[in-house]
Amino acid sequence: MPDGGGPPPPRRPLWVPGRPLSTLQAAQQQCATEITTLPSGMRVASQRTTDETLTVGVWIDAGSRFETQENNGTAHFLEHMAFKGTRRRNRIQLEKEIENMGGHLNAYTSREQTVYYAKVFKHDLKQGVDILADILSNSTLDQAHLEFERGVILREMEEVEKTVEEVIFDRLHLTAFHGSPLSYTILGPVENIQSITKQQLRDYVQSHYTADRMVIAAAGPVDHKELVQEASEKFQFFKPRSAAAGREPEPAPAFCGAELLYRTTDEEPDALAHFAVGYEGVPWTHPDSITFMVMQSIIGSYKRGEGLVPPKLSGNRLTNNLANNLGSVSAESFAAFNTCYKDTGIFGFYGQCEEAALPGCVDELLFGVASLARSVTEEEVERGKRQLKTTLFGSLDSTTGIAEDIGRQLLVYGRRMPTSELLLRVDAVDAAEVMRVAKERVWDADIALTALGPLATLPRLEELRRRTGARRL
Repeated sequence: MPDGGGPPPPRRPLWVPGRPLSTLQAAQQQCATEITTLPSGMRVASQRTTDETLTVGVWIDAGSRFETQENNGTAHFLEHMAFKGTRRRNRIQLEKEIENMGGHLNAYTSREQTVYYAKVFKHDLKQGVDILADILSNSTLDQAHLEFERGVILREMEEVEKTVEEVIFDRLHLTAFHGSPLSYTILGPVENIQSITKQQLRDYVQSHYTADRMVIAAAGPVDHKELVQEASEKFQFFKPRSAAAGREPEPAPAFCGAELLYRTTDEEPDALAHFAVGYEGVPWTHPDSITFMVMQSIIGSYKRGEGLVPPKLSGNRLTNNLANNLGSVSAESFAAFNTCYKDTGIFGFYGQCEEAALPGCVDELLFGVASLARSVTEEEVERGKRQLKTTLFGSLDSTTGIAEDIGRQLLVYGRRMPTSELLLRVDAVDAAEVMRVAKERVWDADIALTALGPLATLPRLEELRRRTGARRL
C-alpha cells in the first residue's frame, strides 16, 4: 500500500467553530510517530513515551488468509516454533536470556497479520531487536520441537472449541466468505496440524516474510536513530519480494448470504442458544469505516446482571427494547462487532439466550440494526462516539498498545494516523451520516447467519433476511 494511504477525508468539515477541543488538544500532545523506510522496503517506526519499559516488535503482512487448503495453519505453527531455538541460541538459552533481562516475548497470528514482540527495559532495546531478528531469520525449526508443538496446538484447538464465541466467529467467517482463504481458521484443520512439514514452514517464511511486508515498530523511551541502526543491521537478511514473483493475486472475497447451523438436542434444559449475524462491512481504508465504528458503539453490548442501569431504563435503545418487549424471557447477552480487512469487512452482532427467547432476541437485534437507517438520533450518535473515543484511548494506555497501533496502521493504511486526526473523523460523524451508511450497507441487505445450540425456534434464513428491511409499526 503506498505511503500516505488511508481513509479519504470525510464528506463534511472536520471541525465546526465553537466545538470544544479539549479531547483533540489532549490527543495533539502525543509525540509524533517517526517513520523510516529502509532500502529493502522494510519500515521502521517509533513513538517516544516517558515509560521505563519499551515494546518493540515486528508486524508482518501475513496470516491465515495467505494460506491454501493444503497448508492452512502454517502461519500459526510458525508462531509456535519461533521461540524453540535458533542457530545462535537454543531454547533454554533463549528463555534464560529473556528471563535474566526481565523481559517478555510474545507473538500472535490473525487472519491478515503475524506479530512477534518483546517488552523490555529501556536500556535493552538493542538486545530486544537482536532476539527478534534471530528468531525470525535463524530459527532451526527442529524436528523434535515440531513434533512436540503438534500436540500443543491440538490441545490449544481443544480449548478454543470449548469457547463458544470463538467457534461462532470462526464459523461465521466460513459462512460469510465461503470458498475464500478468509474463511480459513487460524489454527487450521486437525489433519494439517498433524502433517505440516518443516519444508512447508520454510516455504511460507520465504514467500511471506519479506522486507516490504514487515514493519518494525517500537514505543517507549526509544531513540529512533538507534532503532533504525539496529534494524538495518539485524534485519539485513530480509530482502524485498522479487519483482519476478510479484504479489500473489488476492481478489476480494464475495460475501455470501447463507446460514450454517449446528443444532443440538441433548443439551441441558437451561442450555443457551448462541448466534451471530453478519452483514458485509467495509475495508480499513474505506471512507465509511469510521462510521461503521460509530454504528458498532451505538448498537453496543449487554450482559445480564452487569451494568449500573437496569436494562429497562438504559439509554441504549436496543437494550431497552430487549428488556421491555420480550416479557419474562430476554437475551443473556449481545454485542455488536465490526471487523475490517484490507478489501472487505464484516459487521453485525453476536448473542446468546434461552431457546424460548431466540425468535424475539434475533428479531429485536435485526430491527436495532435496521433502525440505524431510519431513526437514529443525534443523542444516540453522540453517546456512541464518546464510548468509541474511550475505547480508542484505552487501547493506547501502554507501550504495547501504542506499538500495536503503529504496526497495524502502517500495514493497513501505509501510515500512522495521528490520534487527533482519528478523533476529528469520529467527530465528523452525525446522525445523517449514520443513516446514510446504514441505508446503503445494512438496510435490506444479505446476511450471513451461524448458530449453535437448541435452535428449534430459530426462524428460517429467508424470514430473517426479510426483516433486515422491515419497519416496525
